[in-house]
Amino acid sequence: MPSASLVPENDSTTLFTGSGMQPMIPFLLGAKHPQGVRLADSQKSFRSQDIDEVGDNRHTTFFEMLGNWSLGDEKNGGYFKKEQIEWMLQFLTGELGLDANRLYFTVFRGSPEINIPRDEESALIWQELLQAKGISAKIIDFAERDGMGQGRIFYYDQTKNWWSRAGLPSQMPVGEPGGPDTEMFWDFGAGLKLHENSEFKSQPCHVNCDCGRFLEIGNNVFMQYQKTEKGFEPLAQKNVDFGGGLERIAAAVNDQPDIFKIDLIAPLIRVLEQKSGKTYGGADARAFRIIADHIRAAVFLVSDGVTPTNKDRGYVLRRLLRRAMVYAQLLGASGDWMQRTVEEVMKIYSQAYPELQTQKQIIEQTILDEQKKFGQTLERGLREFDKFQTVSGTDAFNLFQSFGIPWEITQELAEKKGVKINRQEFETEFKKHQDLSRTASAGTFKGGLADHSEKVVRLHTATHLLQAALLKVLGNHVQQRGSNITAERTRFDFPNPQKMTPEQIKSVEDLVNGWISQGLEVKKESMPLEKARELGAIGLFGEKYSDVVSVYTIMAKDGSAVSREFCGGPHVQNTAEIGKFKISKEEAVSAGVRRIKATIEP
Repeated sequence: MPSASLVPENDSTTLFTGSGMQPMIPFLLGAKHPQGVRLADSQKSFRSQDIDEVGDNRHTTFFEMLGNWSLGDEKNGGYFKKEQIEWMLQFLTGELGLDANRLYFTVFRGSPEINIPRDEESALIWQELLQAKGISAKIIDFAERDGMGQGRIFYYDQTKNWWSRAGLPSQMPVGEPGGPDTEMFWDFGAGLKLHENSEFKSQPCHVNCDCGRFLEIGNNVFMQYQKTEKGFEPLAQKNVDFGGGLERIAAAVNDQPDIFKIDLIAPLIRVLEQKSGKTYGGADARAFRIIADHIRAAVFLVSDGVTPTNKDRGYVLRRLLRRAMVYAQLLGASGDWMQRTVEEVMKIYSQAYPELQTQKQIIEQTILDEQKKFGQTLERGLREFDKFQTVSGTDAFNLFQSFGIPWEITQELAEKKGVKINRQEFETEFKKHQDLSRTASAGTFKGGLADHSEKVVRLHTATHLLQAALLKVLGNHVQQRGSNITAERTRFDFPNPQKMTPEQIKSVEDLVNGWISQGLEVKKESMPLEKARELGAIGLFGEKYSDVVSVYTIMAKDGSAVSREFCGGPHVQNTAEIGKFKISKEEAVSAGVRRIKATIEP
């Protein structure tokens, strides 16, 4: 399967696609996938929660998640634990050539509070396979407390060996699928003394220790439960969801603990070395890694339609770019470092993601415009810092809030002055800011469909008609850049160079309501991707689609298509079910992107 967009479609749980599982939820719950029950993919993924973790040798915000899937067990043509674990060991040791003696494994300890047992089956499968290779495979519990001993397979609790989109079982909403997992780790070896030289040296070393000796390279999720009002119940079908970060797997194959030295990222480091005159490593390594990761992620986010703003996805993109610029300033990178780094990302990835090349101009313009805007602000912020004789926690927070300069940068600059900052005072101000932000933004963003209620389904079909009307009134440059549908309204983002006139808004409303009043059929079909494109089906900006796709067509009375879109649904069967359509607001989202909010009446 091709990768889905980093901007989730019809997923209200998150701003970004952060795992291979997200686009697959309907099929894990029982919907039939047009390509069958045995699938594989490489999914672009972005995790904004890891932004502050970037800087060590293994964390990145953007990564490619390799995946294989079984939608149901052997009874319906799929497979489950035994086959998956056997194939995974064969993949790691046979295809990749990893030494089985340096592989370690974890399984789910079980959880009495949710009535899910210990996964002894997976532990015993691993043990049998390893013993067949002549490897001692003792199964150990509580290695995080007692150390690894002579263990090879380890039990961990739900914080380590349970997987769902929402995280822990307690955080899962009703209806959400999840399950125990078994993870695979590569051992870089005791000889590097990574644990002994880490901040964790006084604690027992184990595979989930953060010292860096062990690297998780893959995760087999056995998606077999669904949360209900009464607790967890077995899903109608047992699923397998393997996810393995390409970058981490490459680091293991290279036997190199530093992910930033793999072929996908090392060229970016070399550009920054050239532009800064410094060599990667030592005290400067953190800055190199942050810049390389953040620019790589930004290129892919812009490619999938995200633009820098002060809200939601746009805010995250802006934060990435500005953080990279601060560290570039400290590193001493000069000249066209940003443009050269962006170009290098596109050079590395354009063969796998040709849309990067076709969107080269808009990607570069979006990122370089943000550099130009913040470059002036950053210089003012640094000049403001130079005025301080002492730096209080409140001063540090004001630099962060007004100029976007992160705490750690202010701290580093203060240390050069021989000044210490009160971190607690900064945290107090920051918490006040967070509390205000949470109050202001609670419930303001949900992507895709809020639910599958009757009102939301009607608005979903109305949104297809809205896009069709915009194409007629404004022109073929209109593309969906994001949509959000709740029971109260639909929200639709699209590129347009100027504000719509009242006459254009009325024309769009009239077209939509005309199609509704005609009682047009809404038809769903599965068809080859090429056929869908030949028929003129349109889709989400930046999205890649499978070889077989689901297409919804709204048919005019003369047999022509009013609207034909790639879509997973659901929709009404006839436009007469929608009700009266009304545009309530048309506004700017960012430069060149407009937003329409609309409602329907019974």
